[in-house]
Amino acid sequence: MAGLAAASALAAALAERRRHARRDLDRVGWVPWPAVQLAALFVAVLLVVLALHGD
Repeated sequence: MAGLAAASALAAALAERRRHARRDLDRVGWVPWPAVQLAALFVAVLLVVLALHGD
């Protein structure tokens, strides 16, 4: 699950990069990719910590 969250964070980073490189400046989109990336990274770190802490 942590890998899936990390992959989601990577996808959000790529989407944000693509949004910044768009040709039509009026088509900004509606998804807040930095917030999605931050949330996915938080979940990934939390899951890794829980996996390491679990006995």
